[in-house]
Amino acid sequence: MELRHLRYFAAVAETRHFGRAAERLHMAQPALSQAIRQLEKELGTPLFTRTTRQVSLTPAGEFLQGEATRVLAAVDDSVRGVRRIADGHLGLVRIAFTGTAAFTELPRIARAIKRDLPGVALEIHADLLTPAQAAGLREGSLDIGVLRPPVSGDGIALRTIEIEPLVLAAPADHRLATEPVLAMTDLRTEDFILYADSHSAVNDAVLRSCSEAGFAPRREHEAPGTSALLALVAAGLGIALVPASVRAVPLAGVVFRDIADSASVELACAWSEDVDSTLIRSVLQVLETAGLFADSPTPAPVPEEADR
Repeated sequence: MELRHLRYFAAVAETRHFGRAAERLHMAQPALSQAIRQLEKELGTPLFTRTTRQVSLTPAGEFLQGEATRVLAAVDDSVRGVRRIADGHLGLVRIAFTGTAAFTELPRIARAIKRDLPGVALEIHADLLTPAQAAGLREGSLDIGVLRPPVSGDGIALRTIEIEPLVLAAPADHRLATEPVLAMTDLRTEDFILYADSHSAVNDAVLRSCSEAGFAPRREHEAPGTSALLALVAAGLGIALVPASVRAVPLAGVVFRDIADSASVELACAWSEDVDSTLIRSVLQVLETAGLFADSPTPAPVPEEADR
């Protein structure tokens, strides 16, 4: 049974008239009648009872009408789905976030994609440091990363999201906890908690800040991610310098203070230069329009309904 014959049958079954069905199908009535006869011959049973006044369905025809409606609807849905995938409007996008960027950037990224690409599902990988994200982008296990440059090696495209200063994260009972603004020299004698990854962009900025202030930090503890790092600070095991956006995730026992002469770190959106995906290009265009990137035009407003 050919799909076109099923469509011919469905048109006649709905209109109960060969002439009107032929007009709907943009074909000659004799050709339509012949196609239906071929279908009945193939199935070995009449589908219509024909008289000079009317056309009605046989019991077999009534059954086939229900099945044809279901099959044709599934085919049409499949065609629409394929076209949406080809147009970059349907699929799964795997996005990773470094540190607390999931708290600051994930909400607006998800809102923008939900608004403009409702057929796109997101797979979120949180608290993944830059080296791991870069490896995932190159291996194809990630599609987009929100990370902190620089990125070692080639093949990764970057767009800046924002540049933010480092701030002090200290235990609530620390001697510096009540100072509104500090200088790097105030931290000369402190025990530092740093990230365990030797390629951490934040670590590099911390070391640079300390060096410019004339000292090397005393590295007492290391943490695999931001959550663990803040937990160690809350436990009173040392202080840490973290991007200012970490303030978006308050933790009992930790206070944040500005440092006048600290270095800054960049937050960027990253993707593999080798990926030729209409879907990823569509997502990046949506993020551009939403004003995610530092050099993006004024973002379009996101309706309140997008948060529901």
